[in-house]
Amino acid sequence: MKIGKLLLMAFSISLFVSCSNDDDNNDNTPKGDYDNGFFILNEGSAGQGTVSFSSDDFSVFTKDAYTAANGSDLLGKYAQSIFFDGDKAYIIAGGSKVINVVNRYTFKLVAKIDTGLLNPRYGVVKDGKAYVTNANTYADWGASATAPGNTDDYVAVIDLATNKFESKIDLNATANRIVEKNGKLYITESYTSSKLLVVNIAAKSLEAPITIGLSADTMEEKDGILYILRSPYTDRSEIVKVKLSDKTISKITFPEALDGAGYMDIYNDKIYYTVSNSVYSINTNATAASTTPIVTASTVANLYGFAVNNDRIYVADSGDYKADSKAYIYNLTGTLQKELTVGVGPNGFYFNN
Repeated sequence: MKIGKLLLMAFSISLFVSCSNDDDNNDNTPKGDYDNGFFILNEGSAGQGTVSFSSDDFSVFTKDAYTAANGSDLLGKYAQSIFFDGDKAYIIAGGSKVINVVNRYTFKLVAKIDTGLLNPRYGVVKDGKAYVTNANTYADWGASATAPGNTDDYVAVIDLATNKFESKIDLNATANRIVEKNGKLYITESYTSSKLLVVNIAAKSLEAPITIGLSADTMEEKDGILYILRSPYTDRSEIVKVKLSDKTISKITFPEALDGAGYMDIYNDKIYYTVSNSVYSINTNATAASTTPIVTASTVANLYGFAVNNDRIYVADSGDYKADSKAYIYNLTGTLQKELTVGVGPNGFYFNN
C-alpha cells in the first residue's frame, strides 16, 4: 500500500510538472505575426494611411502590416489613432469616417465600423463599449468658441459585441483626446476652450467641466491624476495636473526656453515631454520643468509621433507628408537603438506585448 501510494504520488507530481511546462510553453508561443512588438501608425496624406510593425528586438519589420494581412482592402485616409480591447485593435481613419477592427496579433480584418462617425479621432473602451471622439465639422480659424463647428462635436458609443454604432453623446463643444477613469470620460477641447470636458458614462451626460487653460492636447492618467500638456501660442507651455478625486489643480509652467512643447508620455513615475526635436524628463512629483534634454534627435525635422515604453524612447518625423518617413528608437539615456523607414506621416506608436 505504501509503495503504491508513493508511486501514485510520484506519477501525480510528474504529471503536474509536465502540464505546467506545457502551459509555460503555450504562454510563450507568439499569438500571430504581430505579437511581441510595436506598431507605428502612418497618417498618410491625401492617400491611404498604413501601419508599420517592428518586433521588440528589431529582427522583424513589416512596413505595411495592414496590406500584408488584408491584400487590397484599404485602411482609409488620415489614420488618426489606435486603441485596443482584448485581442482586437481598432484603427481610426478619420478622413474616411471608419474604424477598422482587426485581430491585434494577425492584423486580419474583423469588421469595419462606418456609421455614426464624423471625423473620428480617439477612442477608449469601458465595459464592452467604445467611446470615440468625433470632431464633426470645423469652424473657421479664429472663430469664437461658440461658433458653429466649435459646438457640434460628440462622443460616438459603439457596441463592441456587434461592432455597431449605438448612440452618441453631444458635447456642445470641440473634442480631441479622451481618457476613461472610474466611469467618467475626460476630453480635451484643444484650441477653442480652456475647459476639460467631463462625461458621466452611466448617465451619458456632461458634468461640470474643469478649467485647465487653452490648447490642451496630450493627456495621460496615472494613480488618480490626469497629466495634461498645454502649449498655447500666447503663453508658456505647461503640464496641468488634475487630481480626479477632488478636481484640484496644480501646474508645472515651463520657462520661455521650452515654449512650443509638443508631446508628453508617462513611464515608470517619470513624465517625458518634447520641445521641437528634443526629449526631456522629470519625476511625476516634480514642481519644475527640466531644461536639459535626454536626447536631441538632430535628424528629425518635425517630431510628429512620440512614446516612451519598454525602457525606450520612440520618436517619428512627419517628413513632407508625401513620401515615406522615419521612426527612431533610443534607450532612456539617449543612445540611438534603431532607425526605421515607415510610411507617410508617422504619428503614433502602439505596443503589442
